[in-house]
Amino acid sequence: MKKGIHPENYRPVVFKDMSNGDMFLTRSTCKTTETVEFEGETYPVVKVEISSSSHPFFTGKSKLVDTAGRVDKFMSRYGNARKK
Repeated sequence: MKKGIHPENYRPVVFKDMSNGDMFLTRSTCKTTETVEFEGETYPVVKVEISSSSHPFFTGKSKLVDTAGRVDKFMSRYGNARKK
């Protein structure tokens, strides 16, 4: 790999999936102030709502995620509408 092409803050970072608790280590320049213990080492952590370990496309499981009643709001508007 060429030297000097990555930013100075390119470092190992743990990404934590908040929906199922899975964590994975990769390198990133994301800014974060929180840290987490991962495989015996302490790393900066970036919390994400969904990742490949919980996304229905990658898991093959259909999962309805309702945030702030959006599904209920949609169903109240369009759920009872019939095609004519």
